[in-house]
Amino acid sequence: MTTKFQTPWERTAGARFAASDGSPPSFVYSLQDSLWGEPEIIGFGNDAFAVKEMDRVKACEIVRANHYSKTVYSASRFHLGVYAPHLLGVLQFGAAMNPASQASVVAETAQDEYLELNRMWLDDSLPRNSESKAIAYAMAYIKRKDSRIQWVQSFADERCGRQGVVYQAANFIFCGEHTSTFWEYDGKVYHNSILTDGRQAETPSGRLLREKRAELIPHKLRQFRYLYFIKRAARKRLLLKQMPYPKHASEGSMESRPVTNGKGAGQFRHDAPISPDAKAENSEVSHE
Repeated sequence: MTTKFQTPWERTAGARFAASDGSPPSFVYSLQDSLWGEPEIIGFGNDAFAVKEMDRVKACEIVRANHYSKTVYSASRFHLGVYAPHLLGVLQFGAAMNPASQASVVAETAQDEYLELNRMWLDDSLPRNSESKAIAYAMAYIKRKDSRIQWVQSFADERCGRQGVVYQAANFIFCGEHTSTFWEYDGKVYHNSILTDGRQAETPSGRLLREKRAELIPHKLRQFRYLYFIKRAARKRLLLKQMPYPKHASEGSMESRPVTNGKGAGQFRHDAPISPDAKAENSEVSHE
């Protein structure tokens, strides 16, 4: 693929759009043909706003610098830049924190048949509907890019505020909430599993947190689970109860917005609906 990246804020080269600025969003193709003679799909959108594949190292660099957790998840395998038209955000998809947990969410799901949105950061300069739009465009890209993927999961927690309204606007369904423990150390936030899961506990971060256990600051946070079904048949195998969307704080209140660090922490700021074009692309999802 001939896509080129030099700095975090440079627009990607080596890509072309099926639709130009002002036209309905469509798939973004690499300028280089694949081994099968067809151009490779690398994103979805148009010249004004798109999600496109980007370099993993650069994506992780941006997430570490701007995401409220200051950490990345090593199991992420799709790294999408948000371009409007320059690079102003990152979405990373991969396995869940517990990779084998998928069968307790949707029956008969293999580990390579689902994804979790591991990290999302968008710059605060983007319009208020940008998170939902980026998520919806990412779903369109994933649906075409990897036919094995049947559904996508994501969690919103209290640090973000608004209880996941960006997922509501992107046509996800809500499947309840739970409370999780997080640990803060040296400005970074870690899920409790880094101390309780044997594999994660042996990572450099896991060993560091065990050594510094007395200095860790605990946080108990509500987490709201959202699912998007790419495959209609998978929706019938859902083991969790679909619930009404949770209510969020009123627009403009301090509770409704995340704390930002001046760099555009950019998480879950709005409840604006996505465009009809994006919803049409996601028409396989139905709310009951």
